[in-house]
Amino acid sequence: MMISSKTTFRGYRRENGRVGIRNHVLILPVDDLSNAAAEAVANNVKGALAIPHPYGRLQFGADLDLHFRTLIGAGSNPNVAAVVVICIEEGWAKRVVDGIARTGKPVTGFGIELHGDHDTILRASRVAKEYVQWASELGREECAIRDLWVSCKCGESDTTSGCGSNPTVGNAFDKLEPLGVTLCFGETTEITGGENIVADRCATPEVREAWMRVFNRYQEVIERHKTSDLMDSQPTKGNIVGGLTTIEEKALGNIQKIGKKCKVIGVLDKAESPTGPGLWFMDSSSAAAEMVTLLAAAGYAVHFFPTGQGNVIGNPILPVIKLTANPRTARTMSEHVDLDVSGLLQRQKNMDQCGDELLEVMLRTCNGRLTCAEALGHREFVLTRLYESA
Repeated sequence: MMISSKTTFRGYRRENGRVGIRNHVLILPVDDLSNAAAEAVANNVKGALAIPHPYGRLQFGADLDLHFRTLIGAGSNPNVAAVVVICIEEGWAKRVVDGIARTGKPVTGFGIELHGDHDTILRASRVAKEYVQWASELGREECAIRDLWVSCKCGESDTTSGCGSNPTVGNAFDKLEPLGVTLCFGETTEITGGENIVADRCATPEVREAWMRVFNRYQEVIERHKTSDLMDSQPTKGNIVGGLTTIEEKALGNIQKIGKKCKVIGVLDKAESPTGPGLWFMDSSSAAAEMVTLLAAAGYAVHFFPTGQGNVIGNPILPVIKLTANPRTARTMSEHVDLDVSGLLQRQKNMDQCGDELLEVMLRTCNGRLTCAEALGHREFVLTRLYESA
C-alpha cells in the first residue's frame, strides 16, 4: 500500500483535539488498596475496563510525581473516552481527577475512606454505567494521518530482530515521519554501545546534549551499584539463546527501529508527552510492559512491537501490534503475531513491502481491528518505580 498525506483513518476525536483509536471507559485505581473496588465496578458494568496495579502507597518525591504522571496520562490517553477514579483517600483521587479533567473528558473520583467498599462500588458503578452508555454513542470520524501518535519498543530480540522486524519498523517510521506523525522510541538501557549513533541522529546540539545526559545518568546508576556489566539482564538469556552475545549487538539491532532518515527532535522524561510531530526519545526501562505503559501515559495511540524469540505483551489502553521475522516464532506463537515478515529474510519480500504491510496492519488496527494481544486479553499495565517506598 502507498501511504501519503491524504491517508486517513477512522478515529475518535476527543474534547482536546487528540484522536484515539479505542473508546475505553477506564476504572482507574490510584493505589493498590483500591484495586478490589475498581475490579468490582468493572465486573458490575459491562464495557468498563479496570487496570489494577500494585503501587501508590508511601511513595515520595520524584517517584510519587512519576506515579501521578503515569496515572493521569493513562486516563488522558485519547483511546480513553471517560474515567472513574477510585482511591483510598479522596485527596489523591481528586489530584488524578483534576489532571485528567484538563483534557475535557468526563471523569469522576471516589474515596473509600469513611465510605467502605460497598458504598464506593455502588456509587462508582452508577457513574461508570452512565459513562459506558454515553461512550457507546460516540462515533468514529475520518482523521488525517498526522493526527496519529505511534510508538515502538522491541522485546525478546534475536538475530532476526535486527535483520528483519526492527528494520521493518524503521521503514514504516521513515514513511510516517514526513507526514507529520508523532513517533517515539526509547529503551535507554538497550542503546548501550550504540549511543553515539543515536547522538548523531539528534536534530540539534541541544537534543544531542539532552540525549547524552539521560544515557550518562543510566551509566552512573550502574557504577553506583557496582555492576561491572549487564550480562545478568542485558542481553537477556533469551537474547543469548537467539544469537545476541553482547549488549552492543543488541543495541545495533534495536536502533534499526528508527529507520534511516528520521531525526530525533526531542528527549522525553518517563510518561512525558511530546509537544509536536516527529521522532522523540523517551528515557525508559527496557522492560516491555513498563515501557509500553509509559508510552500509553504519554498519549500514544498505537504501538509497534517487533520480536524475535516471541512475546505475548499487550496493554489495556495502547494496542500493541507484534511482528516477527523469525519463521519459527511465526509458526509456534502464531496466535500472538499480527504480522509475519519472515519472508524478508527468506528473500521472498523486500523491505519496502514489509514496511507497507506493517502500515496496512496499523491502519486496520486504527479502524477498529483488534490486535492479537487485545483478542487474547493481554492487558499488562506495569508502573515504573524509581526507588523504594518510605
